[in-house]
Amino acid sequence: MKQTLAIIMTLFGLLGFKATAHALTVKQVAPQFWWAGMKNPELQILLYGNGIASSDVTLSGKDISIKEIVRQDNPNYLLLYLDLSEAGPQHFDITLRQGKKSTVIPYELKERTRKGSDIQGFTSSDVLYLIMPDRFANGNPENDVVEGMQENKINREDLFARHGGDLKGVEDHLDYISNLGATAIWLNPIQENDMESGSYHGYAITDYYQIDRRFGTNADFKQLVDKAHQKDLKVVMDMIFNHCGSENYLFKDKPSKDWFNFKSEYVQTSFKTASVMDIHASSYEKKIATDGWFTQVMPDFNQRNRHVARYLIQSSIWWIEYAGINGIRQDTHPYADYDFMSEWCKEVLEEYPNFNIVGETWLNSNVLVSYWQKDSRLAAPKNSNLPTVMDFPLTDLMAKAFDEETTDWANGLYRLYDYHTQDLVYANPMNLLIFLDNHDTSRFGRTEELAQNLTRYKQAMTFLLTTRGIPQIYYGTEILMDGDKANGDGCLRKDFPGGWQGDKTDCFKAEGRTALQNEAYDFTRKLLQWRKNNEAIGKGSMKHFSIAHGTYVYQREYKGKSVVVIMNGTDERQVLDLTPYKEILPQTSATDFLSGQTIKLEEKLELDKRTTLLLCF
Repeated sequence: MKQTLAIIMTLFGLLGFKATAHALTVKQVAPQFWWAGMKNPELQILLYGNGIASSDVTLSGKDISIKEIVRQDNPNYLLLYLDLSEAGPQHFDITLRQGKKSTVIPYELKERTRKGSDIQGFTSSDVLYLIMPDRFANGNPENDVVEGMQENKINREDLFARHGGDLKGVEDHLDYISNLGATAIWLNPIQENDMESGSYHGYAITDYYQIDRRFGTNADFKQLVDKAHQKDLKVVMDMIFNHCGSENYLFKDKPSKDWFNFKSEYVQTSFKTASVMDIHASSYEKKIATDGWFTQVMPDFNQRNRHVARYLIQSSIWWIEYAGINGIRQDTHPYADYDFMSEWCKEVLEEYPNFNIVGETWLNSNVLVSYWQKDSRLAAPKNSNLPTVMDFPLTDLMAKAFDEETTDWANGLYRLYDYHTQDLVYANPMNLLIFLDNHDTSRFGRTEELAQNLTRYKQAMTFLLTTRGIPQIYYGTEILMDGDKANGDGCLRKDFPGGWQGDKTDCFKAEGRTALQNEAYDFTRKLLQWRKNNEAIGKGSMKHFSIAHGTYVYQREYKGKSVVVIMNGTDERQVLDLTPYKEILPQTSATDFLSGQTIKLEEKLELDKRTTLLLCF
């Protein structure tokens, strides 16, 4: 008995708790610490432990008051709401007592190391480089398998298993990303996903306050962010508020049944989130789309429960304050409760006014996507407060446009022109995340043959990096990685060659890439480096012309400086009458940035098939 007691007390000591011979067991404290001087002075502390709900609670802190103690249906939870409006940085104790049983939980209010306004979010001047950490690079093989975690093996031959990539792997290749010319990194979810299988992708979070140990530690992530900032790279963190993993302690031992939708019973979502803004939709359609579960192992949070809402909001603010991240990409944004998501965006941006949030708005039209952007006229009087939305319809069009023959009224580049004529539906077209591909779509090179078509690649990449919006490049696109979603998501998420010791090829280095890969990489790098600090592209207005002779012409302009793109979308030589374009061609000649050649801009312009010109004035 004495030996058992000693072991228990040792364990409590390791957790930071001060245990007595009659101790209450506390398993979770969320968040583990907080900061003094936040704009919102309220702090929710969630305590989880065996039978702690009936405890009396006292605090030792200075100028800290308990606003509310909430006891849930489950006796294993206590929710404390504290008022920190007068509190400064300090250490204090939370004491739980039940008769002779007691536990003292040390807590800290830290001093803020930066002002909220100091954190700069990503903008249209940036280019995001999207990384799935498990598939990018393995910098620390020692954390490939972590004892006690449910998925405890790696198998690089299995596209749906863990491969061992981690935060150290990303950190080791920051120079590669910086030299490429990207200015921000978006990481697929890195919080704990302690699931039986499929944990590699990160979208079934089991602890919102912990980095998955197979990726590294919280400190490792903070270090990665700091080192990225030293190289002028911003960091965007992927978060999921709609659902969590079924192995999350909040689901396995639910505080109450109404923490999750449908009273914690599995009901499948329809995935038809257009019903949210559909004026004809039935109540059933709206409810099943937003309250239904993403999968059976991804239970759907009930954000209308104020305690759930507070827990999720605080978790995002905690990571911003702790690590200094520059943005959040919110997964499955329209699946969650609209009012909650709006309030979350509002609170984050009040605390961090220069921050940015992009929501995954996977809908099939610009009208539907525009509904979710901040200040949307279509959603008024409601307001999502979401600054940036993902332009999935443009991705679908780009997947076709560069494969087709362009006519003046259909197909090819006409699709892009026609789509851009409809930008009036967006409150802010510059705050659209635009991309050729990502971890959920077919790669732009769906097949090896398409991937190796450099003319196609160069036209598409030029368009992506010169049109309105915030471009995102998926890891490996710059080296012509291919993958078709029809063959499963794992095919879209292959390992970056050279990210693992013993890889036969190392595409992080020029000598490890083929001639074709180097041509694609060099072209992309040239464009990305040129785009940096190019205000005409990053901040400028857009003016375009209707398709003529299969050719798309558009201008980006800012404070008297401009960039003109001329793109032949046909397999035929075209002769373009320049008379309609004189308003954007202030000179009779200009240098094409892509080729370095001088282009005469007099009466006529001859364009070879699939030619792209990038003219700077």
